[in-house]
Amino acid sequence: MLSQLARLSTEADGRYASAEELQFLKDYLQSLNHRIGAYKKIQASETEIMQQVEAQMQSLDPNLFRRGTQDVTQKCRGDIVQVLRHSAAAMLIDDTERLRDRLLLWLQTILGAVQVRNTATVTYDVMKKVLKQYLTVEERNLFFPILDNNRTLLGK
Repeated sequence: MLSQLARLSTEADGRYASAEELQFLKDYLQSLNHRIGAYKKIQASETEIMQQVEAQMQSLDPNLFRRGTQDVTQKCRGDIVQVLRHSAAAMLIDDTERLRDRLLLWLQTILGAVQVRNTATVTYDVMKKVLKQYLTVEERNLFFPILDNNRTLLGK
């Protein structure tokens, strides 16, 4: 939304915006209640969501949070929580460009350097399964494309 508004401000400088240029605002306003609902549910249930995601990931591969002899569970948990929070905010304001530019591209480099991109792939598959318990179909339709994008950028 913010990126789209900034782009509209630049493109429509000195003139009125066309109906087509304003359509994203109408679409956003129509989805606002679902965005707020999803955001609040994720916020209120973050701890439970993360516990379920971590437990399911551990059941898939007990060594997923190990790098050699080192347990990196705490670090991975912190990264996953940050991406979840930023993703929920991106969904709320409908601005995935900011999410990509301000967090995901940086994190992509870090995950690649420490060779844990396979963990990110599993994370967002599991997260979608867990979040199905918390979000309505309409809310999932707004949030899951963001998780898919996270999986694509951060995973293998």
